[in-house]
Amino acid sequence: MISATKLRKAQEAIQQMRPYSKKLQQVLTNIVSGAETDTGSSLSRPRPVEKVLLILITSDRASCGAYNSTLIKLAKATMQEKYPDQTAKCNTFLWTIGKKGFEHFLKNNYKVNGEYRDIFQHLNFESVQQCAQAAIKAFENNEFDAIDIIYSEFKNASTQKFTVEPFLPIPKIKKIEGSKTNDFIFEPSKNVLLAELMPKILNTQLYKAVLDANASEHGARMTAMDKATENANEILKSLRISYNRARQAAITTELTEIVSGAAALQG
Repeated sequence: MISATKLRKAQEAIQQMRPYSKKLQQVLTNIVSGAETDTGSSLSRPRPVEKVLLILITSDRASCGAYNSTLIKLAKATMQEKYPDQTAKCNTFLWTIGKKGFEHFLKNNYKVNGEYRDIFQHLNFESVQQCAQAAIKAFENNEFDAIDIIYSEFKNASTQKFTVEPFLPIPKIKKIEGSKTNDFIFEPSKNVLLAELMPKILNTQLYKAVLDANASEHGARMTAMDKATENANEILKSLRISYNRARQAAITTELTEIVSGAAALQG
């Protein structure tokens, strides 16, 4: 019941945020993809991947079914399948938002940073922005060559889509041969515009992922607890039937003994 109440608020937040975030990200990607030359920003410039950062968003609490375990398995699969060489060289790092992911990977001796694991306790844009800015700064300082976000995208109360989303470098859309390209005039210049837009849009992208994860967590917990309640009721029903059968058998035995005793006295 608590998760159902919190889900309404979380669902409203992500539904209001998602169109704005997706349109901003689309605008940024189109501008970066439309540039025939280097835009001058290191955030959109791909380079050989030596060190990888995965930002994993899990929950703080349990009782939400397979939600956290699925995210943890997806993070491990991403390391082994998408970045096998970096993982083999121990050059894959984890930043966790949410305590469950941090506790699991810390226990299993992964390179995990839990500085931002308490974001859900005071969920707001400023706290998420600190994490995004730290990741951007680390990428600019060549501490990481690729950054991905692993989270659950909220669909509805019973459905979540577990996804790996590239964060940095900003992905470019491949041009389709024969397609028309729009030649825009930028004021101020494209480089100035990108330098202003990039950090803001990346902050929004991570904030949208956190809101998605927050709504997904409450939806998963509400569904899991509802199933647990149904299972408990089924167990109670089964136990009640077993109890009634045992009670009826005891009563029948007592009645049989009384009747048998009375018959013996009469005989």
